[in-house]
Amino acid sequence: MNNTSIKAREPLQLLVGFQMFLFPLISLTTPSGIGFSSILFLLTALFVPRKAWAATAPYWKEIRWVLAVFVFQFALAVAAVVLRPEAHLDSLDKPSRLLLAMSAMALVVLARPRAAMLWWGVVAGAIAALPFVAWQRIAMGIERPGGFLNAITFGDLALCLGLVALAAAIDYRHHAGKAALAGLGALAGLAACLLTGTRGSWIALALAAVLFLSYAQLLRSRKLRLLLAGSFALVAAAFFVPATGMQERALQGMNDVQTWVDGGNVHTNVGTRLELWKGAAILIEQRPLFGLDRNTLRTEIRHMVEQGTLDPSILSLEHLHNDGLQALATGGIFGLLAWAGILIAPFVFFARQLGSGAQAHAQARGVGLPQFAPALAGMLVVLSYFSFGLTEVIFWSLKGSMFYALMVFLLMGLCLVAKTRQAHAATLEKKVEQRGN
Repeated sequence: MNNTSIKAREPLQLLVGFQMFLFPLISLTTPSGIGFSSILFLLTALFVPRKAWAATAPYWKEIRWVLAVFVFQFALAVAAVVLRPEAHLDSLDKPSRLLLAMSAMALVVLARPRAAMLWWGVVAGAIAALPFVAWQRIAMGIERPGGFLNAITFGDLALCLGLVALAAAIDYRHHAGKAALAGLGALAGLAACLLTGTRGSWIALALAAVLFLSYAQLLRSRKLRLLLAGSFALVAAAFFVPATGMQERALQGMNDVQTWVDGGNVHTNVGTRLELWKGAAILIEQRPLFGLDRNTLRTEIRHMVEQGTLDPSILSLEHLHNDGLQALATGGIFGLLAWAGILIAPFVFFARQLGSGAQAHAQARGVGLPQFAPALAGMLVVLSYFSFGLTEVIFWSLKGSMFYALMVFLLMGLCLVAKTRQAHAATLEKKVEQRGN
């Protein structure tokens, strides 16, 4: 690429880099940070639509399945509006925004900003989230603080920021100061999550640990391994500190399950979830193919309560507290496929970036894998959202959904840019060798 085209790209590179930094920074500490960021990415892409499309087109083979599942989810929402008289047009809002979030990936591929812009935004966002939620819990006495979100969503997103910050620390494994700062962001995200008392995120930590162990052979830095071990040790130690409430909530959860199984008290967080899942199973069995409209679903649950099949305590809950069940109950098998697709397709994309062939090639050349950190971060985000969805409908919230889409598409863009830079470097190196011979 000639110097003229590089200079022409610099203003856009600065703008997109700033947006990458801003998005995670304001996601948890402002009321509308996630929505504002999504609109900003889209408006920027609309100023350069042809260039963005041209920059993305060469990667079509790699990204097609990810885009396809987001298109499928939107098409399913359109079909529901057309075929269901009770459906409303506002049900198209969320799937359309998720699909348009691909503008963030297109901008990254076009402008090629440095991954550091996202990393420092994530670190700053995690560090800023900790005192924000700590003030609510300690100074204001709120038992389950959640900032401008509910406690569960805030805790989930804080954990995501912490895990992505760990990936940033891996990217800076050869720079002790930067790695330490990224590690501080990771610890801040984990601590903010703990302060919210969100139990569903603990499963995400277990899956994250498995993922880190799977790629431990590529983490050659002893200090980095100590950081990872320390992060998870902090969470384990917090379990035994009474002030965190982790042990109490874990034991309470197990007791609630046993009580519900024995036919006892349903009026607990776990008990109401189990009662909801019982009702969902009944409705799914009746309408397995297409499911029920969201409002119709609530009406049917209310009828079961009136008939005495379910406990009245569940009527205060908006959704089924399980992403898979919610998708299956409201969209049937097609809804389940749409939900599973937006998790599986991105995970496969990121896993392929870390495939054995790419690793072997990089190690044989004695260089690092440039897309390792963003690909690992992407897998961590997907695994986290899967685990959140086991006890919560994380995709119910527009903010939670948009955070996922933007983070996934930004990390996909960084993976593609990193591979392109590596290919260009390899080409230049080859030309130099040929001239030398």
